[in-house]
Amino acid sequence: MSGLQRTALALTIIGAINWGLIGFFRFDLVAAIFNGQAAAISRVIYAIVGLAGLYCISLLLKPSEEIDHVPETE
Repeated sequence: MSGLQRTALALTIIGAINWGLIGFFRFDLVAAIFNGQAAAISRVIYAIVGLAGLYCISLLLKPSEEIDHVPETE
């Protein structure tokens, strides 16, 4: 798994945890850390997590051999 794939997966997990907190406890961790949902930095975080989620769709559709493939070095 490449660094980009790991980063996208980590961001997607962070987003999932935040949505879980919203769903179960009505607590938005990102908004709490960055002074509300309307704050520019909060919107940037939401956008980055959203892009990571979209990228993870491509991981879902790839055969596992392609994701785990490590190129041989000479």
